[in-house]
Amino acid sequence: MIRKVKPQIRVVGFDDGTFSFSSKLQREKTILIGVVMKGSQEVVGVLSRWITVDGKDATEAMIDAIISSRFKDLRVIMLKGITYAGFNVVDLEELHRETGLPVIVVVRKRPDIGAMEAALRKHFPDAEERLGILKKAPPLVEAIPEKLYFQAAGVDEKTAVEIIRATTRTGLTPEPLRLAHMMASAVMTGESRRE
Repeated sequence: MIRKVKPQIRVVGFDDGTFSFSSKLQREKTILIGVVMKGSQEVVGVLSRWITVDGKDATEAMIDAIISSRFKDLRVIMLKGITYAGFNVVDLEELHRETGLPVIVVVRKRPDIGAMEAALRKHFPDAEERLGILKKAPPLVEAIPEKLYFQAAGVDEKTAVEIIRATTRTGLTPEPLRLAHMMASAVMTGESRRE
């Protein structure tokens, strides 16, 4: 449990790379990057795993990356959304339980759950299983009205907001997530992309 949020709190922020159905490699896998930082100021390391496009291995890949890393002083996991590599849904409760770390999902736009449900039911024979993971996730909370939302597992909402603030340098996106996005897109496309 986090009692007081320090400015140099150790966090890992995960994002995935882009993928393309026209490229054989990118149709099957994409990169998952985790940037380990002290607050919003200092990068102390980077984790990476390959995950399956529309697969079911994102949660396991994050757990493995964290558990097997040398970064034993992590305090929080931050995610840029709950789905990676298309509809590779992260089980927030399992990620929290297996790592022992709070999980905070930060998004800029309110997800269209209805559209997600329709797409899953149309394209996935295991749609109900994936929807079950989405539906058991903690509720979406508005951090900044119509600009920033979050979900938190293993940490209360007030502390989650403090962690988001401590890890954000400029703009609205926490620095570990911003850098993970840039690195993952550079691996997959040859150069970094803006959010």
